[in-house]
Amino acid sequence: MSQVFLLLPDFLLIVLGWALCRHTMLDRTVWDGVEKLVYHLLFPVLLFVAILRQPLQPGALMTLAGCGLTVVAVGIALSYALGRWPGVDPRTHASGAQTAFRFNSYVALALAERLGGVQSVAWIALLIALCVPVCNVAAVWPLARHAGHNFLRELARNPLIVGTVAGLLANLLGLRLPGLLEITLSRIGGAALPLGLMAVGAGLRMGALKEAPGLAAALLGIRHLVLPVVAIALVLFIGLPPAQQTVVVAFAALPTASSAYVLAVRMGGHGSYVAGLISVSTVIGMAGLPLALSALDALR
Repeated sequence: MSQVFLLLPDFLLIVLGWALCRHTMLDRTVWDGVEKLVYHLLFPVLLFVAILRQPLQPGALMTLAGCGLTVVAVGIALSYALGRWPGVDPRTHASGAQTAFRFNSYVALALAERLGGVQSVAWIALLIALCVPVCNVAAVWPLARHAGHNFLRELARNPLIVGTVAGLLANLLGLRLPGLLEITLSRIGGAALPLGLMAVGAGLRMGALKEAPGLAAALLGIRHLVLPVVAIALVLFIGLPPAQQTVVVAFAALPTASSAYVLAVRMGGHGSYVAGLISVSTVIGMAGLPLALSALDALR
C-alpha cells in the first residue's frame, strides 16, 4: 500500500462507525458500551502487549529517544498555551489539547515496518514506550483539572496509563508472557483499533468543530505543521543517522490518537469536538506524512 493511502483504512473505519450509529439498529446506546470496553480493557491490553513485545535497552538510543520526547514536549507546551487565548472555552480546550501532541501508535507501527523493517519497528516501539506515558499524563491533567478531579487519583486509575506502566515495568524486568497467554492478550488488544475507530465515528459530529474553529485550526496546525518542522530541524541539527531521521520525522507527522475521543468522553469532556479533530487529523495525516518525509529527503 502506498504511504499516501496508509491512513485510508483508519478513516474508512471512522466512516463505518458513523454510518452504523446513524443508519442501523446499532445506535448510540450500543456505542456507549463499546467505548467503555475499548477504554477499560482493549486499549490497555494492546499497549501492554505492544510495549512488552519489543525489548528495550536502558541507556541505548538516547539521542533518538531525546528527539521523540522533545517533539512531544513542544506539542504539549504549545497546546497548553492555547488555553490562555481570550475566549477559549476551558472544557473544549481541556478536551482537545491532547490531539496536538498525542499520536496514533498503531499507524506508527505499521508505517515503521514499511519504512525500515524490523529495525525501524524497534525504534518506533522505543518512542511509543517512552512517549505514551508522557502524552497520557499530559492529556489527563487538563481534563482532571477542569472536571475538578484529583489528578493523582485519575492517573492511578487511568487504564491507558496503567497498561503502559505495566508494560514498561514488565519489559525492563525482562518478563515474558507464556505463549498461550500472549496469543490471548494479542487477540484482545487486536480488537482495540477497529472498535476504537468505529467508536470515534459513532460519536462524530463534525459540526462540533464550528463551536471553536480557531482552536481546532491551531491544534491541528501544531500536530501536522509545527511538530514535523521541529522534528526535521532537530534531526538535521543533531545529525542522526538517516534511518533514524526518517523514523523521528514520521513519528512527528502521525495523526492524533484515536483513543483521545474515548478519554475525553470518559472524563466528561467534549467528545464530539475531539471526534471531529481526530477525523480531520486522519485526513490531513494521509497527505502530511509523505509530505514531511519528502521535505526531509529534500533537505538532507
